[in-house]
Amino acid sequence: MEHLPTTQSAVTALRAVAAEYAREIEVTDDIGADQTSRRMAAGVGVTTDADGSLPHEAFVEFGGVPRVSVRLFHEGDALITVENVEFPDVERDDVPAFLRSVFGGLAYVHGRRFPPGYRLIVPLPGDRTHTEHVSMLLLTPWLSSRVR
Repeated sequence: MEHLPTTQSAVTALRAVAAEYAREIEVTDDIGADQTSRRMAAGVGVTTDADGSLPHEAFVEFGGVPRVSVRLFHEGDALITVENVEFPDVERDDVPAFLRSVFGGLAYVHGRRFPPGYRLIVPLPGDRTHTEHVSMLLLTPWLSSRVR
C-alpha cells in the first residue's frame, strides 16, 4: 500500500483509480484555513495555520454506479460515501484500496434476519474491513444487488 502524505497526492491516486475503472471524476479543492471545513474558527483573511502551513482539503465525486464521493481532510483522514452510506475516519492511505474494493465488486451487504438489519462491508488488503450499518429503507438497487 502506498503512502499518501498530502491531500494532493491522494487526489492524484484517486484520478488513477478513476482511470483504472473508466469512471468520470470531479474534484473540488478547498485551500486555506478560511476555506477548509474543520477550521471554522479561522479569522477573516487568515489562510494559514498557526504553524504556517496551508491546509488543503478536496471533495471528489465519481460518476457511474455505485455513487461514490470522497472528502479528503488535511489531517490525513477521509469521509467516503457509497450510495448514501457514510464511512467516516478512513485513513487517507486506505482510500485507493477502499475504492478498488467497491469498484472491483468486492464490497458486499451482509443481511441479517433477526434482528433485521444490513451492513455494507468493504474488505481491504491485510484482512481488514470497513463496516457501516445500512437502513432497510435506504437500500438502493446497487446495495440490494450486493446482499449476501
